[in-house]
Amino acid sequence: MWLADGWKDYEVIDCSTGEKLERWGKYLLVRPDPQVIWNTPKAEPGWKKRNGHYHRSSKGGGEWEFFDLPEEWTVSYTLPIGRELTFRLKPFSFKHTGLFPEQAANWDWFSQLIDSSVKSGHNVKVLNLFAYTGGATLAAAAAGASVTHVDASKGMVTWAKENAIASGLGEAPIRWLVDDCVKFVEREIRRGSRYDAIIMDPPSYGRGPKGETWKIEENVYALIRLCAQLLTDQPLFFLINSYTTGLQPAVLSYMMNTALPVTASAGDRGAGNPERMPYTVTADEIGLPVASNGLALPCGASGRLELRKP
Repeated sequence: MWLADGWKDYEVIDCSTGEKLERWGKYLLVRPDPQVIWNTPKAEPGWKKRNGHYHRSSKGGGEWEFFDLPEEWTVSYTLPIGRELTFRLKPFSFKHTGLFPEQAANWDWFSQLIDSSVKSGHNVKVLNLFAYTGGATLAAAAAGASVTHVDASKGMVTWAKENAIASGLGEAPIRWLVDDCVKFVEREIRRGSRYDAIIMDPPSYGRGPKGETWKIEENVYALIRLCAQLLTDQPLFFLINSYTTGLQPAVLSYMMNTALPVTASAGDRGAGNPERMPYTVTADEIGLPVASNGLALPCGASGRLELRKP
């Protein structure tokens, strides 16, 4: 498991009976988590000192209950390259706060790849699809990349811009786009655009700005194959995240190995060309350490393509 264990402003304090107790800066939240199927004693005092509690409804959805929690606050994260990112948080629909802290495990990984490439004199272009409030966008930009940030929600793109300003990246070379990700990729292929790295964090289900329907099990493999056409001849990395139960690490690995230029030549991507390129695919769960017991809470899966290490 790839652990996001570099946080100072965030931690999972404890988890039990379908919920997790988290510290976001100086505030304590209790939120539901479907992975937490165990029933251990809730001995941590924070369970009773929570600032916010999201109660899930048996009819679907749920609602927040607040105890002295501001409408908005910030947390910061320091990348291993020494750059600090700042994120605006606020509780909103379906238990979310505007940030998935487990993704720091991936920010650490690719920010170092980008930083090393930039210091070697390369201009790194990154495409971030389903980019949400911009965690990956900011990590890539802080490392020196030019980033194209694409999300179908205007509100999320606005939020991401505000996070960029808070992180001192308001003038960074980031292109902010409200668009359907699949249609954008198709247009970029026709335009002959190329990217050194692609990040995608597709939802299980969603709709584009014009009502386009997205179902991850039906659409994600075709999108990966499309994205393969946008990669440069020597891409730096490719990252795909999944929070969908059926898309386990092995599934991500299989899709990436068959759709990306792991076994295909640069001129024949995805066609099963036996000439191997110097890339490898790894996939694993991502997770967060639990402070109360030293165990790890699984939070999804990621697949990574990068240059094969000698």
